[in-house]
Amino acid sequence: MAIEPINMNEFQELAKQALPKMYYDYHTGGAEDQYTLKENVEAFSRILFQPRILLDVSRINLSTTVLGYNLSSPIMLAPTGCHKLAHPEGEIATARAAAACKTIMVLSCMSTCTVEEVASSCDAIRFFQLYVYRRRDVSAQLVQRAERCGYKAIVLTADTPRLGRREADIKNKMITPELKNFEGLMSTEVDSEKGSQLEAFASEILDPSLSWKDIGWLKSITNLPILIKGVLTAEDAVKAVDVGVAGIIVSNHGARQLDYAPPTISVLEEVVQAVGGKIPVLLDGGIRRGTDVFKALALGAQAVLIGRPVLYGLAAMGENGVRRVIEMLRDELELTMTLCGCCSLKDIARSHVQTPRDRLRSLL
Repeated sequence: MAIEPINMNEFQELAKQALPKMYYDYHTGGAEDQYTLKENVEAFSRILFQPRILLDVSRINLSTTVLGYNLSSPIMLAPTGCHKLAHPEGEIATARAAAACKTIMVLSCMSTCTVEEVASSCDAIRFFQLYVYRRRDVSAQLVQRAERCGYKAIVLTADTPRLGRREADIKNKMITPELKNFEGLMSTEVDSEKGSQLEAFASEILDPSLSWKDIGWLKSITNLPILIKGVLTAEDAVKAVDVGVAGIIVSNHGARQLDYAPPTISVLEEVVQAVGGKIPVLLDGGIRRGTDVFKALALGAQAVLIGRPVLYGLAAMGENGVRRVIEMLRDELELTMTLCGCCSLKDIARSHVQTPRDRLRSLL
């Protein structure tokens, strides 16, 4: 009988056993030296708790809202591409798990199930992640299809004028999977004898001219709220507020774009302070434990998004695996809140954590 995994590392090991090397490497890999990939996870380990004791924690409430939508916990599903490489049911299985866990799934436009298939599979609250392509008409059609299908927000990925250098994909000659959303819109075939076909495809279609002024264009083609994903500095956070987006996701693209970009948790507080409560700030990158979720909330995130853990659960056990991953993080968060003396998310305060910067300050 298979042993039930009890933490995220064990789910990752099961995924590694289940997947062909090319697909496992695609889902897990980062850019170049993978410094940021390691740091995304390890930066959390340098933040310590300052728990409170002798508080009544007999009832713990994990519920929250994001853009007015009720969630059972502050754990959302980040946009990740090509779920059918992890499991035959692909994004449909992921969406059903999100619905069962009463949370939001952000569907990647690089999905292997269509916007429409995912929408009709279950009643999850769904956001749609968008890249802006050289062919703006393709981006516009994807946005309008998502809006018609009841997706509740557009998540614009803003850190990808070109695809980062993912050396495992180059070595494995990563093949572009069937990206269903583009059928009838544009070809995903590329002529590339060497290296990653996915990288060659991306370099053909991504628009490197995308800039702040294009937020106005995006607003003109949809009534949905727009979140910007890929913010890592206070300056860009202020600009995002100025152009009128509905939310910010502090993200370095799961460390798949610019290596030696800072780990997201290390810049979260700076972004939150720059935003000044005007719009919600979310965080992705490196979440592997409920303790990580608590730390992000203490530093000002309204919720977090998980990427690779979802794919590990999907590869290991399909829909049930994704569900278990979400539940595992939720259970760990509940325990962390109990042991820190917090009955609800609003009780989680900055004073519950101590960062490396705090320790440095105390020495001065």
